[in-house]
Amino acid sequence: MSSQKQIDPKKQQALDTELQLQYTNFKNTLQQLATKIGEIEQEQEEHKLVIQTLDPLEADRKCFRMVNGVLVERTIKDVLPTLKTNEDGLKQVIEDMLKQYKTKQNELDNWKKKNNIQVVQP
Repeated sequence: MSSQKQIDPKKQQALDTELQLQYTNFKNTLQQLATKIGEIEQEQEEHKLVIQTLDPLEADRKCFRMVNGVLVERTIKDVLPTLKTNEDGLKQVIEDMLKQYKTKQNELDNWKKKNNIQVVQP
């Protein structure tokens, strides 16, 4: 007698399909998070470059800023605090998203262990 139970092939196929779907959902979620993190990091880097450019200049010097698709004239002293606040906010969003990514990655790892999944990379 065999110690392993025989599973109906149709049930096994349905189980395999469900596991594949769950794995694909995990991977898609991780990919979306990684893409969004990259986009936000790029935006943060742009803010940083603008701040570095404006910082040494005179505070009363005029500059232009795009607000809702409209180019508006401001002074550096008006724009710089907003840019710094936005950059800090972007840093916080990146930190939060990295935590989400790590949490989701841990969920995937635990799911793979629970379901005894071995992923073979092509």
